[in-house]
Amino acid sequence: MVKVSVVSAKVLCRTSVKMFSIVVIFLILIGIINYSKIHFSKVQIETDKGISYLTDEITIMGDLRLDKIFRLTPTTILESELKASKSVSSRSEDFTQVENEMIVEDESNIEENVNNADDGGGEETVKEVATEATTEVQKSTYKEHYNHIVNGVKIKNETSFDLNEIELSPDNVKLKNKNVIIFHTHTCESYTQTENSKYEASGNYRTTDLNYNVAKVGDELEKYLKSYGFNVKHDKTYHDYPAYTGSYGRSLKTVSNILAKGYKADIIIDLHRDAMSDESYAPKVKIGDEYVSQLMFVIGTNGSGLEHSNWKRNLEYAIKVQEKANEMYPGLFKPIILRNARYNQHLSSKATIIEFGATGNTLEECEGAAKYLAKVLEHVE
Repeated sequence: MVKVSVVSAKVLCRTSVKMFSIVVIFLILIGIINYSKIHFSKVQIETDKGISYLTDEITIMGDLRLDKIFRLTPTTILESELKASKSVSSRSEDFTQVENEMIVEDESNIEENVNNADDGGGEETVKEVATEATTEVQKSTYKEHYNHIVNGVKIKNETSFDLNEIELSPDNVKLKNKNVIIFHTHTCESYTQTENSKYEASGNYRTTDLNYNVAKVGDELEKYLKSYGFNVKHDKTYHDYPAYTGSYGRSLKTVSNILAKGYKADIIIDLHRDAMSDESYAPKVKIGDEYVSQLMFVIGTNGSGLEHSNWKRNLEYAIKVQEKANEMYPGLFKPIILRNARYNQHLSSKATIIEFGATGNTLEECEGAAKYLAKVLEHVE
Protein backbone atom coordinates (compact mmCIF):
# COMPACT_ATOMS: atom_id res chain seq x y z
CA MET A 1 0.00 0.00 0.00
CA VAL A 2 2.81 2.35 0.83
CA LYS A 3 4.43 1.75 -2.58
CA VAL A 4 1.22 2.46 -4.46
CA SER A 5 0.73 5.72 -2.58
CA VAL A 6 4.20 6.89 -3.53
CA VAL A 7 3.57 6.20 -7.23
CA SER A 8 0.23 8.03 -7.12
CA ALA A 9 1.92 11.10 -5.60
CA LYS A 10 4.48 11.17 -8.41
CA VAL A 11 1.78 10.91 -11.05
CA LEU A 12 -0.16 13.68 -9.40
CA CYS A 13 2.91 15.90 -9.27
CA ARG A 14 3.69 15.33 -12.92
CA THR A 15 0.09 16.03 -13.89
CA SER A 16 0.12 19.29 -11.93
CA VAL A 17 3.33 20.43 -13.63
CA LYS A 18 1.86 19.65 -17.06
CA MET A 19 -1.34 21.54 -16.28
CA PHE A 20 0.61 24.51 -15.00
CA SER A 21 2.78 24.52 -18.13
CA ILE A 22 -0.29 24.40 -20.38
CA VAL A 23 -1.84 27.34 -18.54
CA VAL A 24 1.37 29.38 -18.80
CA ILE A 25 1.71 28.66 -22.54
CA PHE A 26 -1.96 29.55 -23.06
CA LEU A 27 -1.49 32.89 -21.26
CA ILE A 28 1.65 33.64 -23.31
CA LEU A 29 -0.21 32.92 -26.55
CA ILE A 30 -3.04 35.24 -25.52
CA GLY A 31 -0.47 37.95 -24.77
CA ILE A 32 1.19 37.47 -28.16
CA ILE A 33 -2.15 37.65 -29.98
CA ASN A 34 -3.15 40.84 -28.16
CA TYR A 35 0.23 42.42 -28.85
CA SER A 36 0.03 41.45 -32.51
CA LYS A 37 -3.39 43.04 -32.86
CA ILE A 38 -2.13 46.30 -31.36
CA HIS A 39 1.09 46.21 -33.40
CA PHE A 40 -0.73 45.39 -36.65
CA SER A 41 -3.08 48.33 -36.12
CA LYS A 42 -0.10 50.63 -35.59
CA VAL A 43 1.64 49.44 -38.75
CA GLN A 44 -1.54 49.86 -40.76
CA ILE A 45 -1.79 53.50 -39.72
CA GLU A 46 1.85 54.11 -40.54
CA THR A 47 1.55 52.53 -43.97
CA ASP A 48 -1.39 54.76 -44.76
CA LYS A 49 0.76 57.77 -43.93
CA GLY A 50 3.65 56.43 -45.99
CA ILE A 51 1.61 55.50 -49.04
CA SER A 52 3.66 57.63 -51.42
CA TYR A 53 6.76 55.52 -50.76
CA LEU A 54 5.14 52.60 -52.53
CA THR A 55 3.06 54.12 -55.31
CA ASP A 56 4.35 55.28 -58.64
CA GLU A 57 2.97 58.82 -58.43
CA ILE A 58 -0.44 57.22 -57.85
CA THR A 59 -2.48 57.10 -61.04
CA ILE A 60 -4.81 60.05 -60.75
CA MET A 61 -7.75 61.02 -62.87
CA GLY A 62 -8.76 64.44 -61.66
CA ASP A 63 -8.23 65.51 -58.07
CA LEU A 64 -6.43 63.23 -55.68
CA ARG A 65 -8.74 62.02 -52.93
CA LEU A 66 -8.05 59.54 -50.17
CA ASP A 67 -10.98 57.34 -51.15
CA LYS A 68 -9.41 56.81 -54.58
CA ILE A 69 -6.19 55.37 -53.15
CA PHE A 70 -5.93 51.63 -52.64
CA ARG A 71 -5.12 50.64 -49.09
CA LEU A 72 -1.82 48.99 -48.33
CA THR A 73 -1.13 46.23 -45.86
CA PRO A 74 2.15 45.10 -44.30
CA THR A 75 2.09 42.11 -46.69
CA THR A 76 1.98 44.45 -49.68
CA ILE A 77 4.93 46.39 -48.30
CA LEU A 78 7.02 43.27 -47.77
CA GLU A 79 6.29 42.12 -51.32
CA SER A 80 7.27 45.52 -52.67
CA GLU A 81 10.53 45.53 -50.74
CA LEU A 82 11.31 42.03 -51.99
CA LYS A 83 10.80 43.17 -55.56
CA ALA A 84 13.01 46.19 -54.90
CA SER A 85 15.80 43.96 -53.62
CA LYS A 86 15.62 41.91 -56.83
CA SER A 87 15.45 44.92 -59.13
CA VAL A 88 18.75 45.41 -60.92
CA SER A 89 18.86 46.85 -64.41
CA SER A 90 15.40 48.36 -64.10
CA ARG A 91 14.50 50.64 -61.22
CA SER A 92 10.80 50.21 -61.86
CA GLU A 93 10.30 48.42 -58.54
CA ASP A 94 12.52 50.70 -56.46
CA PHE A 95 10.09 51.88 -53.82
CA THR A 96 12.44 54.65 -52.65
CA GLN A 97 11.92 56.52 -55.90
CA VAL A 98 8.17 56.48 -56.28
CA GLU A 99 6.35 59.55 -55.05
CA ASN A 100 3.01 61.26 -55.00
CA GLU A 101 3.18 64.56 -56.89
CA MET A 102 0.42 66.17 -54.87
CA ILE A 103 1.47 69.65 -53.68
CA VAL A 104 2.34 69.56 -49.99
CA GLU A 105 0.50 72.24 -48.06
CA ASP A 106 2.52 71.85 -44.87
CA GLU A 107 5.89 73.50 -45.48
CA SER A 108 7.20 72.85 -41.98
CA ASN A 109 9.39 70.02 -43.25
CA ILE A 110 11.13 72.11 -45.88
CA GLU A 111 14.60 73.40 -45.05
CA GLU A 112 16.36 75.64 -47.52
CA ASN A 113 19.99 76.42 -48.07
CA VAL A 114 20.13 80.20 -47.64
CA ASN A 115 22.27 80.76 -50.71
CA ASN A 116 20.79 77.96 -52.70
CA ALA A 117 20.40 79.67 -56.05
CA ASP A 118 23.80 81.11 -56.98
CA ASP A 119 26.56 79.77 -54.75
CA GLY A 120 27.81 76.92 -56.91
CA GLY A 121 31.29 78.32 -57.37
CA GLY A 122 30.72 79.80 -60.82
CA GLU A 123 33.73 82.14 -60.40
CA GLU A 124 36.16 79.30 -59.79
CA THR A 125 38.73 78.50 -62.42
CA VAL A 126 37.71 75.50 -64.47
CA LYS A 127 40.10 73.08 -66.10
CA GLU A 128 40.01 72.48 -69.83
CA VAL A 129 37.89 69.44 -70.64
CA ALA A 130 39.23 67.15 -73.35
CA THR A 131 36.94 66.60 -76.31
CA GLU A 132 39.13 64.02 -78.00
CA ALA A 133 39.80 61.22 -75.57
CA THR A 134 39.48 57.46 -75.68
CA THR A 135 36.66 56.08 -73.58
CA GLU A 136 36.09 52.66 -72.12
CA VAL A 137 33.08 51.50 -70.11
CA GLN A 138 34.21 49.55 -67.07
CA LYS A 139 32.89 46.06 -66.49
CA SER A 140 29.85 45.84 -64.26
CA THR A 141 28.01 43.07 -62.47
CA TYR A 142 24.87 43.99 -64.36
CA LYS A 143 24.12 43.83 -68.04
CA GLU A 144 22.77 46.74 -70.01
CA HIS A 145 19.05 46.44 -70.75
CA TYR A 146 17.14 48.24 -73.48
CA ASN A 147 14.33 47.47 -75.91
CA HIS A 148 14.37 50.39 -78.35
CA ILE A 149 16.98 52.43 -80.25
CA VAL A 150 16.68 55.89 -81.80
CA ASN A 151 19.66 57.32 -83.71
CA GLY A 152 21.95 54.91 -81.91
CA VAL A 153 20.59 55.91 -78.49
CA LYS A 154 19.36 52.97 -76.40
CA ILE A 155 16.08 53.27 -74.52
CA LYS A 156 14.59 50.99 -71.89
CA ASN A 157 10.88 51.57 -72.36
CA GLU A 158 9.00 50.59 -69.19
CA THR A 159 5.69 52.04 -70.36
CA SER A 160 2.86 50.67 -72.49
CA PHE A 161 3.63 53.21 -75.23
CA ASP A 162 4.84 51.63 -78.46
CA LEU A 163 7.75 53.83 -79.51
CA ASN A 164 7.68 52.26 -82.96
CA GLU A 165 4.35 53.97 -83.52
CA ILE A 166 5.46 57.36 -82.15
CA GLU A 167 7.34 59.74 -84.39
CA LEU A 168 10.39 61.01 -82.53
CA SER A 169 12.42 63.83 -84.10
CA PRO A 170 15.38 64.68 -81.86
CA ASP A 171 17.06 66.53 -84.75
CA ASN A 172 14.29 69.15 -84.61
CA VAL A 173 14.98 70.02 -80.96
CA LYS A 174 16.34 73.56 -80.60
CA LEU A 175 17.38 75.54 -77.54
CA LYS A 176 15.43 78.75 -76.99
CA ASN A 177 17.97 80.08 -74.52
CA LYS A 178 20.89 78.98 -72.35
CA ASN A 179 19.05 79.29 -69.06
CA VAL A 180 19.28 76.23 -66.82
CA ILE A 181 17.68 75.20 -63.53
CA ILE A 182 19.43 72.52 -61.49
CA PHE A 183 17.59 71.18 -58.45
CA HIS A 184 17.39 68.00 -56.39
CA THR A 185 14.18 66.23 -55.42
CA HIS A 186 16.29 63.93 -53.24
CA THR A 187 18.89 66.41 -52.09
CA CYS A 188 20.42 64.18 -49.41
CA GLU A 189 21.45 61.35 -51.72
CA SER A 190 25.17 60.68 -51.27
CA TYR A 191 27.92 58.28 -52.32
CA THR A 192 30.55 55.86 -51.07
CA GLN A 193 32.89 57.78 -48.79
CA THR A 194 36.58 58.28 -49.52
CA GLU A 195 39.43 59.88 -47.60
CA ASN A 196 38.60 63.20 -49.25
CA SER A 197 34.83 62.92 -48.97
CA LYS A 198 33.94 61.77 -45.49
CA TYR A 199 30.59 62.92 -44.14
CA GLU A 200 28.19 62.45 -41.27
CA ALA A 201 25.42 60.23 -42.59
CA SER A 202 21.78 61.09 -41.98
CA GLY A 203 20.61 57.78 -43.44
CA ASN A 204 21.71 54.98 -45.74
CA TYR A 205 23.93 56.74 -48.28
CA ARG A 206 22.35 60.03 -47.34
CA THR A 207 23.67 63.20 -45.74
CA THR A 208 22.38 66.70 -45.16
CA ASP A 209 25.89 68.06 -45.73
CA LEU A 210 25.62 69.89 -49.05
CA ASN A 211 29.37 69.50 -49.57
CA TYR A 212 29.06 65.73 -49.89
CA ASN A 213 25.67 64.92 -51.42
CA VAL A 214 24.26 65.34 -54.93
CA ALA A 215 24.10 69.10 -54.39
CA LYS A 216 27.90 69.17 -54.59
CA VAL A 217 27.73 67.40 -57.96
CA GLY A 218 25.25 70.09 -58.98
CA ASP A 219 27.81 72.73 -57.95
CA GLU A 220 30.36 71.18 -60.30
CA LEU A 221 27.89 71.01 -63.16
CA GLU A 222 26.87 74.63 -62.52
CA LYS A 223 30.49 75.79 -62.47
CA TYR A 224 31.32 74.26 -65.83
CA LEU A 225 28.04 75.27 -67.49
CA LYS A 226 28.64 78.88 -66.46
CA SER A 227 32.12 78.74 -67.94
CA TYR A 228 30.49 77.77 -71.25
CA GLY A 229 28.10 80.71 -71.20
CA PHE A 230 25.03 79.15 -69.60
CA ASN A 231 22.94 81.02 -67.03
CA VAL A 232 22.34 78.67 -64.12
CA LYS A 233 19.99 78.68 -61.14
CA HIS A 234 21.08 75.93 -58.77
CA ASP A 235 18.55 75.34 -56.02
CA LYS A 236 19.71 73.22 -53.08
CA THR A 237 16.55 73.14 -51.02
CA TYR A 238 16.15 69.97 -48.94
CA HIS A 239 13.06 68.32 -50.42
CA ASP A 240 13.61 64.93 -48.80
CA TYR A 241 14.61 65.99 -45.29
CA PRO A 242 13.43 65.69 -42.59
CA ALA A 243 10.48 64.09 -44.43
CA TYR A 244 11.08 61.89 -47.46
CA THR A 245 7.39 61.48 -48.22
CA GLY A 246 6.14 64.14 -50.63
CA SER A 247 9.59 65.02 -51.99
CA TYR A 248 8.31 65.47 -55.54
CA GLY A 249 5.49 67.67 -54.34
CA ARG A 250 7.92 69.96 -52.58
CA SER A 251 10.38 70.09 -55.47
CA LEU A 252 7.50 70.88 -57.84
CA LYS A 253 6.65 73.86 -55.69
CA THR A 254 10.30 75.00 -55.61
CA VAL A 255 10.78 74.92 -59.38
CA SER A 256 7.35 76.40 -60.05
CA ASN A 257 8.25 79.35 -57.81
CA ILE A 258 11.51 79.93 -59.72
CA LEU A 259 9.63 79.95 -63.01
CA ALA A 260 6.86 82.16 -61.58
CA LYS A 261 9.45 84.78 -60.66
CA GLY A 262 10.28 85.19 -64.33
CA TYR A 263 13.30 82.96 -64.81
CA LYS A 264 12.69 81.52 -68.28
CA ALA A 265 14.65 78.29 -68.17
CA ASP A 266 14.77 76.08 -71.24
CA ILE A 267 16.67 73.26 -69.54
CA ILE A 268 15.54 71.85 -66.18
CA ILE A 269 17.67 69.16 -64.53
CA ASP A 270 16.59 67.17 -61.48
CA LEU A 271 19.99 65.80 -60.45
CA HIS A 272 19.83 62.45 -58.61
CA ARG A 273 21.93 59.46 -57.70
CA ASP A 274 20.74 56.00 -58.75
CA ALA A 275 19.06 54.28 -55.82
CA MET A 276 19.53 50.65 -56.80
CA SER A 277 19.50 48.23 -53.89
CA ASP A 278 23.00 46.87 -54.58
CA GLU A 279 25.32 49.16 -52.61
CA SER A 280 28.38 47.92 -54.49
CA TYR A 281 27.00 48.96 -57.88
CA ALA A 282 29.28 51.66 -59.32
CA PRO A 283 28.70 52.24 -63.06
CA LYS A 284 31.69 54.10 -64.48
CA VAL A 285 33.54 54.91 -67.66
CA LYS A 286 37.21 55.70 -68.23
CA ILE A 287 37.73 58.88 -70.25
CA GLY A 288 41.38 59.34 -71.05
CA ASP A 289 43.08 58.54 -67.76
CA GLU A 290 40.11 59.53 -65.58
CA TYR A 291 37.41 57.29 -64.15
CA VAL A 292 34.01 58.97 -63.88
CA SER A 293 30.51 57.75 -63.08
CA GLN A 294 28.09 56.91 -65.83
CA LEU A 295 24.97 59.03 -66.24
CA MET A 296 21.39 58.06 -66.94
CA PHE A 297 18.37 59.98 -68.17
CA VAL A 298 15.03 59.07 -66.59
CA ILE A 299 12.16 60.46 -68.64
CA GLY A 300 8.59 60.55 -67.40
CA THR A 301 5.38 60.27 -69.39
CA ASN A 302 1.66 60.72 -68.82
CA GLY A 303 1.31 56.97 -68.36
CA SER A 304 0.28 57.45 -64.73
CA GLY A 305 -2.73 59.53 -65.78
CA LEU A 306 -1.20 62.87 -64.83
CA GLU A 307 -1.34 65.56 -67.51
CA HIS A 308 2.00 65.80 -69.27
CA SER A 309 1.96 67.09 -72.84
CA ASN A 310 5.74 67.63 -72.90
CA TRP A 311 6.93 64.08 -72.46
CA LYS A 312 7.74 63.31 -76.11
CA ARG A 313 9.70 66.54 -76.45
CA ASN A 314 11.57 65.77 -73.22
CA LEU A 315 12.44 62.35 -74.62
CA GLU A 316 13.57 63.88 -77.91
CA TYR A 317 15.80 66.30 -76.02
CA ALA A 318 17.35 63.48 -73.96
CA ILE A 319 17.98 61.50 -77.14
CA LYS A 320 19.65 64.52 -78.76
CA VAL A 321 21.94 65.09 -75.77
CA GLN A 322 22.81 61.41 -75.50
CA GLU A 323 23.44 61.22 -79.22
CA LYS A 324 26.05 63.98 -78.84
CA ALA A 325 27.50 62.27 -75.77
CA ASN A 326 27.83 59.02 -77.70
CA GLU A 327 29.78 60.94 -80.31
CA MET A 328 32.09 62.70 -77.85
CA TYR A 329 32.37 60.23 -74.95
CA PRO A 330 30.90 56.83 -75.87
CA GLY A 331 29.58 55.06 -72.77
CA LEU A 332 29.16 58.18 -70.63
CA PHE A 333 25.42 57.50 -70.60
CA LYS A 334 23.57 54.30 -69.81
CA PRO A 335 20.33 53.63 -71.74
CA ILE A 336 17.53 56.13 -71.19
CA ILE A 337 14.74 54.84 -68.94
CA LEU A 338 11.20 55.80 -69.98
CA ARG A 339 8.75 55.58 -67.09
CA ASN A 340 5.03 56.03 -66.47
CA ALA A 341 5.67 58.54 -63.67
CA ARG A 342 5.69 62.25 -64.53
CA TYR A 343 8.48 63.41 -62.18
CA ASN A 344 7.55 67.12 -62.54
CA GLN A 345 8.83 67.10 -66.11
CA HIS A 346 5.67 68.78 -67.38
CA LEU A 347 7.29 72.10 -66.42
CA SER A 348 9.41 72.29 -69.57
CA SER A 349 10.01 70.66 -72.95
CA LYS A 350 13.61 69.97 -71.86
CA ALA A 351 13.03 68.76 -68.31
CA THR A 352 14.80 65.57 -67.27
CA ILE A 353 16.08 63.53 -64.36
CA ILE A 354 19.79 62.83 -64.73
CA GLU A 355 21.20 60.25 -62.37
CA PHE A 356 24.90 60.58 -61.59
CA GLY A 357 26.33 57.21 -60.65
CA ALA A 358 25.03 54.98 -57.88
CA THR A 359 25.74 54.26 -54.23
CA GLY A 360 28.97 52.45 -55.11
CA ASN A 361 30.41 55.47 -56.91
CA THR A 362 32.39 58.19 -55.18
CA LEU A 363 31.63 61.89 -55.10
CA GLU A 364 34.82 62.54 -57.05
CA GLU A 365 33.73 60.22 -59.87
CA CYS A 366 30.38 61.99 -60.14
CA GLU A 367 31.96 65.43 -60.11
CA GLY A 368 34.15 64.23 -62.97
CA ALA A 369 31.05 63.16 -64.90
CA ALA A 370 29.53 66.60 -64.34
CA LYS A 371 32.28 68.40 -66.25
CA TYR A 372 31.95 66.02 -69.22
CA LEU A 373 28.18 66.48 -69.25
CA ALA A 374 28.66 70.24 -69.28
CA LYS A 375 30.99 69.87 -72.25
CA VAL A 376 28.40 67.78 -74.07
CA LEU A 377 25.65 70.34 -73.38
CA GLU A 378 27.90 73.08 -74.75
CA HIS A 379 27.90 71.26 -78.09
CA VAL A 380 24.15 70.59 -78.21
CA GLU A 381 22.54 73.26 -80.35
